[in-house]
Amino acid sequence: MGEPKYLLLSYDRQAEFEGEQRYEETWALCEDATDLFADPPPPVRDLYELLGCAPEGKLLPAALIRARAEGSVPLGALTLEILDKSGTTVGEWDLEDVHVLGDRPCARDLTLRDVTVEASEPAHNAWDYPQRPPLSPGYRLLGATGERLGTCRDLGRVRDVRDEPLEPPLRLLGCAPRGALRAALDAGEEDLGHAKVLRIDSSGRPVQPAAEGELRAWIPSARGPGLVDLTLDLWSERPPLAAREVWELWGGGRPAEPNRWARCEADGRRFWLRTALHNHAQYREDRPPGTTYHLDGRHITDEPGFFCALGEAVNGPGGYFGWGFDTLADCLCGQWGAATPFTLVWHHADVARTCLGATEHVDHHPPTTIEEILDFLSEKRIGVRLA
Repeated sequence: MGEPKYLLLSYDRQAEFEGEQRYEETWALCEDATDLFADPPPPVRDLYELLGCAPEGKLLPAALIRARAEGSVPLGALTLEILDKSGTTVGEWDLEDVHVLGDRPCARDLTLRDVTVEASEPAHNAWDYPQRPPLSPGYRLLGATGERLGTCRDLGRVRDVRDEPLEPPLRLLGCAPRGALRAALDAGEEDLGHAKVLRIDSSGRPVQPAAEGELRAWIPSARGPGLVDLTLDLWSERPPLAAREVWELWGGGRPAEPNRWARCEADGRRFWLRTALHNHAQYREDRPPGTTYHLDGRHITDEPGFFCALGEAVNGPGGYFGWGFDTLADCLCGQWGAATPFTLVWHHADVARTCLGATEHVDHHPPTTIEEILDFLSEKRIGVRLA
C-alpha cells in the first residue's frame, strides 16, 4: 500500500449531535479519492418584480434610466424591509448581485413603476419568500450600505423549474479495511453504515475533515492485494477545488516555513485560513500585552492574504488569527495567541497599498483597502509601524 491520504472513520450522527467524544472507530486508511472536490454551484438566479415601486434617491432611478438604454444594469445588494400596517419594520429579506432589467407603469397606480430585477437569494434569509403582513403598505428598499432606494407595494418572483444535477459518488481508492468494516466485508453484509472521511498528513495526523456519507459498495482494488475501493454517497458538501492544493501543501504536516499559502490564489488562501483554524490549538495562553509582531507583507495582494500573513505573524507558520474582521475581533478577546495592546510591524506595506482595493468583489461590495485595515487595527489598540 502506498502512502495514505485519507482516514475513514465510523460515523454516528446522534453521537455527533450530542457531542460525544472519541466514539469513532478507524475503518480504513485510503491511498486516494476520486470525485471528492467540487466548487458549490453558482447561486440560483430568479426574476423578481418589485410591484408598485416608488424609487427614491439617486441609485435606483439612475439604474432604471440606464436599464432602458442598456437592458441590464448591476445594482448590487438589495434589502427589502418588511413593514407592518403602521409602517414599522418587522423583518428583512435580502437579494444579492441584483441586476435591474427594466420597468413599466404599474397597472394599479400609474404614478408608480413595476421594476423587473434578476438576483440570487443569500442562504441567511429567514424565509424562502417574504410574506407581506395584513394591511401592510409593502416594503422599504435599501441599498448595500443602507441607503434608501424607495418603496414597493408587493414582490413577485418568477422561478423556473430546474432539474437538480446528479452528483457522482465519492470513491476511496486503495483502502486497507479494519475493525467492524473488515468484518462486514468478510461477512458479505450489504449495509456497511455511515462514515466520515478525514484528510491526513504523511505522519497519519488528521489535517481536516473532508466528507461524510453512507458506504454503499466496494470492489477489490487494483492497487494491491487485500485492498478495496469504496463508494460513498455523500450527504455533506464536497471540499472546494482549492482544498486539493492546500491539503497538498499541508501533506507533510503543519508547515515549518512561512508563506506557503502565498502559492495559492484567492480561493486557496481562503481555504488555507479554514485549514489553519482547524489546526489551531484552542485556548492557548496569549503572549503578554506590549509584544511586537512582524507581518511579512511581501505576498499581501488580497484580503485573504492579509489574514494568512497575520495568522503567521502571531502564531507562526500555518498559524491562525482570524479569517475576516469579525473573527479577528473575536481573536482579540483572548486565548488565540496575542493580547492587546500590541505592536504590528508591517514589512513591505507598499505591496498591500498597491494591490488592496484594486479588485471589486463578486457581490459588488467595495474591496478592502489598506487604510481600512489600518483604521480597524487602530480601533482595536494595535499599533502599526509600516516598514
